[in-house]
Amino acid sequence: MTVSQLPAPQRSHARSNRARILATAREELSRNADASLDELARAAGVARRTLYGHFPNRQVLVAALAEEATASVEQAFTAARRPDDDPVSSLARVTLAVWAVGDRYRMLISLARRDLGEEGIRAALAPARAEVTSILERGQVDGVIADHVPAPVLSQALEALTLALIEAQNAPGWSDPAGEAAALSLLLAAGVPCAAARDRVHAILAEAGRGPESLFAPQMPTGR
Repeated sequence: MTVSQLPAPQRSHARSNRARILATAREELSRNADASLDELARAAGVARRTLYGHFPNRQVLVAALAEEATASVEQAFTAARRPDDDPVSSLARVTLAVWAVGDRYRMLISLARRDLGEEGIRAALAPARAEVTSILERGQVDGVIADHVPAPVLSQALEALTLALIEAQNAPGWSDPAGEAAALSLLLAAGVPCAAARDRVHAILAEAGRGPESLFAPQMPTGR
């Protein structure tokens, strides 16, 4: 019997278990990427057979986490889009959007590299990378983004910088809760003059008088 064929109370319980397992896996794997499925079951407070019923192996579980993280990043990008934005503002907004879901973004890349392989990485990051590449291409045509390297290459470089800054949030001595420094760093790396980059980031953050968590963060998936 599939989950969809179960009576309503059982379906609800199955969905609750799946969501709990995924939430626990996000937290535990961020601390210990080698955590086993048995360890995750204990941490989630479910029986081994319950976890294996939803996720028969690690790759299936990781694929579900990657799908969830990809959806979070895509939703954040959607919330950040403004049709009338110039390329510099668009790049600042998507950087702040990624910052608002930084934990998901970091897990997406680390799990993809470890468990999904190069093909999995490309598939998981393709939507975000394509959007940033499009922004950079427009900016290069307009002359507001540096064109010393092609937009796809610059997009990959900015992606690596973003991840490095997100990971640095866990290190002592530096904090960037609003994402201001991260957005400024990416604009500078893209060739935007410092004063213009700072003014643009400050203007975007000032729009609603609060940080990007409330401006861009979407409703996080809770599992199916």
